[in-house]
Amino acid sequence: MNKLKILALIPARMNSSRFPGKPLKEINGTSMVSHVYNNINNNKLLDLTAVATCDKVIFDHIEGNGGTAVMTSNKHERATDRCAEALEIIENKRKIKFDAVVMVQGDEPMVKSEMITESLTPIIRDKEIDVTNLLGKISSESEFYDTNCIKVVHTLNQRALYFSRQPIPTRSIIENATIGKQVAIISFRRDFLMKYIGLAPTPLELAESVDMMRILEHGFSIYMVPTSHESFAVDTQEDLEKVKRYFKENS
Repeated sequence: MNKLKILALIPARMNSSRFPGKPLKEINGTSMVSHVYNNINNNKLLDLTAVATCDKVIFDHIEGNGGTAVMTSNKHERATDRCAEALEIIENKRKIKFDAVVMVQGDEPMVKSEMITESLTPIIRDKEIDVTNLLGKISSESEFYDTNCIKVVHTLNQRALYFSRQPIPTRSIIENATIGKQVAIISFRRDFLMKYIGLAPTPLELAESVDMMRILEHGFSIYMVPTSHESFAVDTQEDLEKVKRYFKENS
C-alpha cells in the first residue's frame, strides 16, 4: 500500500511564446488546463492536485471552478522551477511535507489518471529512483521531425541518455531502437525536486529548452516509463484543432 504523501502540480502560464493564452483555450466547452486538472484529480495516489501559475486569470479560473491553484513568480523560465516554488508555498501554507511530486504540463489535455499511476509506481516501489518521465511512442515520420515533439533516447534499462527537439538518434526511424517521445508527466521525490532548483542551468538544457537535460548534465538519472496511452502536447493552434477532433471522435 502506498504510504507516500503525493502532490500533483500543473504548471500553466498565459505567455507561451509558441501559443499565447493556450491554458484557457476551450475544448468541448472546458478549458485545456481544466481538462488536465479534472483528468488527474481523482487519482487515488494523490493527496492534493494544484495548478501552479503566475497569471491571476488562471488562478481565478481554477479556484472559481472549485479547484486549487497557487500563485508563483513570473520570472521562472522552466516549469520545474515553478513547481518547486509552488511546492514550498503549499507546504508552508498547509503545514505538511510531501514525499513526492508529479508534474503534469497544463497543455496535456489527453492525460489520463492511469498515466499518473504509471509515472509514480517506480518511485513508490524503488527508493533508488528519484525521477521518472513517461515515454510515448512516436506515431509518424512527421512527428519524428516535429521540433515540438521532444525525442528521447535511453539505455536498455530505461535510463534517459538524451532529450532533443531534433530527430535522434539518426535521420530515420530505427525499428526496435530505444527511442520514444517525452510525455510531459514527470514525477520527483520531493527532496530531489528541491535539489533540482539548486542546480545551475546547463548548456544543453538551454540549447534544447528541455528541463530534464539539467538533471542529466549534472550526472543524475531519469527513469523512463513506457506508456501505451496516446497523448500529445498542445503547442500550436493546429495542435488544438487536432485535440478537438480527437475528443469529438472519442467522446
